[in-house]
Amino acid sequence: MSRIEDYGLIGDCETAALVGRDGSIDWLCWPDFDSDACFAALLGTRKNGRWLIAPRDEATQVSRRYWDNTLILETQFETTDGAVAIVDFMPPRGHASDVVRLVRGIKGSVKMRMELVIRFGMGADIPWVKRTEDGALLAICGQDMTVLRTPVETRGKDMTTVAEFEVTEGKTIPFVLTYGASHLELPDPIDPAKALQETEDFWLDWCSRCNYEGDSRDLVMRSLITLKALTYLPTGGIVAAPTTSLPEKLGGARNWDYRYCWLRDATFTLLALMNSGYTEEASAWHSWLLRAAAGAPGNMQIMYGIKGQRRLLEWEAGWLPGYEGAGPVRIGNAAHAQLQLDVYGELMDAFHQSRVTKLKLDEGTWDLECTVLDHLAEVWDQPDQGIWERRDNGRHYVFSKVMTWVAFDRGIKSAEMFGFKAPLDRWRALRDTIHRDVCEKGFDPELNSFVESYGAKWLDASVLLLPAVGFLPGSDARIRGTIAAIEHHMMRDGFVLRHDPREITSEVQPIEGAFLACSLWFADAYVLAGEIDKAQVLFDRVVGVANDLGLLAEEFDPGPGRQTGNFPQALTHIALINTAHNLTEARHANDKPAMQRSK
Repeated sequence: MSRIEDYGLIGDCETAALVGRDGSIDWLCWPDFDSDACFAALLGTRKNGRWLIAPRDEATQVSRRYWDNTLILETQFETTDGAVAIVDFMPPRGHASDVVRLVRGIKGSVKMRMELVIRFGMGADIPWVKRTEDGALLAICGQDMTVLRTPVETRGKDMTTVAEFEVTEGKTIPFVLTYGASHLELPDPIDPAKALQETEDFWLDWCSRCNYEGDSRDLVMRSLITLKALTYLPTGGIVAAPTTSLPEKLGGARNWDYRYCWLRDATFTLLALMNSGYTEEASAWHSWLLRAAAGAPGNMQIMYGIKGQRRLLEWEAGWLPGYEGAGPVRIGNAAHAQLQLDVYGELMDAFHQSRVTKLKLDEGTWDLECTVLDHLAEVWDQPDQGIWERRDNGRHYVFSKVMTWVAFDRGIKSAEMFGFKAPLDRWRALRDTIHRDVCEKGFDPELNSFVESYGAKWLDASVLLLPAVGFLPGSDARIRGTIAAIEHHMMRDGFVLRHDPREITSEVQPIEGAFLACSLWFADAYVLAGEIDKAQVLFDRVVGVANDLGLLAEEFDPGPGRQTGNFPQALTHIALINTAHNLTEARHANDKPAMQRSK
């Protein structure tokens, strides 16, 4: 397997694949993001499924790029005999889902090899393979079916499909792998050249809608394309990442399934999309939120499936050793059943921001919001599991309490701005009560900082969001004290940790890599405190660890200089987009930064 940062992403807005610099697709869940993988070498070995196309002999140089403003990945291999490019993409889904690989001769003549190892069921199930009447290669196992179409002659070897071929300058050899349900007719073949043109047109048209013209346009555009690729088009849900169980610390056990949609990302996502000109995607995300959160507020979850599924039962794929041996490999996520009070604030904030930006909302949205606040009035003072989904006893997390304040604050503002009927006196009293409670119990005068939880003597990176959500202004002495404390206690090699290293528990030790979104949140806090140059330095440091394609994982470990955690991570790219907007606003306008969410 490759390093996490050595992968590129392709996708069709319903699922995605990771392509290594070595020409191997090591991860693909089909037909959807949350389906079982048919290529799972990322979490095991080649025997767990992969699709390799590469020069037979070792390449002297490898380079790669995305075609401008697209998700079309081109990897170029130079050998002693010539040069060859592999163009990988997934066309926007029609009646079936396809992975297209075009092998193009650049110069000379290069001998190539192909190895297709299909293992359905998360790398465990070997399919039955046969030829169809038109010469395609059909693989079936249970409900799953794939069809490989290529002019290259293939053969079976040790339960895999292999081929050797040669490509010369100016020649293009196509490989198309198509997924279908095994009980249906074979998917129709596609024209690879036409599919390439249609895919390029799709992405160029989509990117043309971006209205961001700041100094970091290329970075923002790549992050927006990544966010679009992680969107499940049929429902508008956006997965946190297309992968599961990539470790937060290399060799560690904090390995989680991120192929789901988190409510806490709601406002960040809406701001990133709306501020960049993508109101259609923002509206689809809002609609997903409304459907997912429908029902009794007491049953609201922190995350849901891409179609709104609620039971995300967690189990372990024991046959997979894990990325670089980091087990266990977890499928599903038990954190869906946790109480995390911050999600109520995120939901209310998302709906309020939608109204402010004139996004059309469902007529029943306000009734849902009132019901949510009625419930929150009864539970806001309970301990919960917090934003980091700790699997220990609940605490009174400062950020959770702040977000309950946000929930009532946004409810009040929506009622005042848009004339909704609401028990404003009661909501205002609760808002004031929560604010006092947090300031009295969540701020430590000795540390001169807000802390992780009531009574704690350590910090937490989530408190960096207090000025962003409008709880206190960035100029407030307590916020400045918190910024100074974070700088002193939670910076590692220039990046921000999410957990204070002084807190020694089994939940946070050994120390993981730096959480990249937290570093960007710190940049936002700097902006709101008027320290623009510091914010720019931190922003540049984060984007500096992106891979050669501009992709970022959840975390970065400065020690080995490796990206860690699930990849690519939506929250990291969302935070990058928002911080870029904030810096542009701060440098070129007098308006409040885009991330300021208290309006």
